[in-house]
Amino acid sequence: MALLGNLRHRPVRRLVQLYLGLALYGVSMALMIRSHLGLDPWDVFHQGLSKLTGLSFGTVTIGVGALVLLLWIPLRQRPGLGTVSNVVVIGLVVDATVALLPAGGPLSVRIAMLISGIVANGAATALYLGARLGPGPRDGLMTGYVARRPGRSVRLVRTVIEVIVLALGWLLGGTVGLGTVAYALAIGPLAQFFIPLFAVPEETAPDSAALPPDSAALPPDSAALPPDSAAPPPASAAPAAPAG
Repeated sequence: MALLGNLRHRPVRRLVQLYLGLALYGVSMALMIRSHLGLDPWDVFHQGLSKLTGLSFGTVTIGVGALVLLLWIPLRQRPGLGTVSNVVVIGLVVDATVALLPAGGPLSVRIAMLISGIVANGAATALYLGARLGPGPRDGLMTGYVARRPGRSVRLVRTVIEVIVLALGWLLGGTVGLGTVAYALAIGPLAQFFIPLFAVPEETAPDSAALPPDSAALPPDSAALPPDSAAPPPASAAPAAPAG
């Protein structure tokens, strides 16, 4: 089933890594929210919508993720298990963590929460992308658009989208500040550092020299990993927020 992707290759590690990464991503978002020092562009947008609608931050995150996922249809993108899980798990975890974390506090504590949130976000991104079970809906939107418009740069498309959602979020009352700038500067290097640590190696084909002479008649290996933008690309290892 395409939605589930290939789970014959290291299924336990990949599932554990996927859901650990998504849960950590939700925690990292909550830490940045409670720091009150600024959020990443998508979360500024989520927070602005939350203030406008009165819905919880996590509920808005889930709703926006689902709407973005609908935009995959004209781009002919196929979601993976990680994509669908991204939409639901992060929103639930961020609401639960925000409810547990105290609000306010001394500036030193808030700075520590901000730094912890940014570092955790980089590690979480590497964990769920490294599981190779599908990108987040926002990342897939960018890569899918570029795939349909080969002349466009992923970096340019991503920048335009994030500037738009940041501006809209700020106009709606989302928090833009030191944390927004710090996230923009740090998330790329952090993801670049963590991705090699958590990337699950692709399934390797057996050595043809070891196969019997009539092995050419065997059907192709249906367990080969599908093309998946969740495989961390070397030139754009820094993903957007999830969420994704």
